[in-house]
Amino acid sequence: MNELQMDVDRLVKEFGGYWEPFEMLAAITEELGEVSREILKLEGIKGESDVEKLEEELGDLLFSISCLANFYGIDIFRALSKSIEKYRKRDSRRWSSKRLQTQNGT
Repeated sequence: MNELQMDVDRLVKEFGGYWEPFEMLAAITEELGEVSREILKLEGIKGESDVEKLEEELGDLLFSISCLANFYGIDIFRALSKSIEKYRKRDSRRWSSKRLQTQNGT
């Protein structure tokens, strides 16, 4: 577990422990909705906001994800590294071809 996840773990335990997995999943869903709302505001679709509010909501989402990862003993940075490598291998040609199409105006 990385240092930030250990900080989350200490705080959650200080507050009485982890919720049940489905409760944490509901919290993640709620936080994602709040991120979505801030993006809609930043894009001028639903009111006004600022990047600092989006940053706060992204932090809340990451906290919620960290709680679920901690519950199952998953290092989220390791998981992210694996995903980066997966996308690098799987999508390397797709992204390159899109970039080339954009540069060539097609």
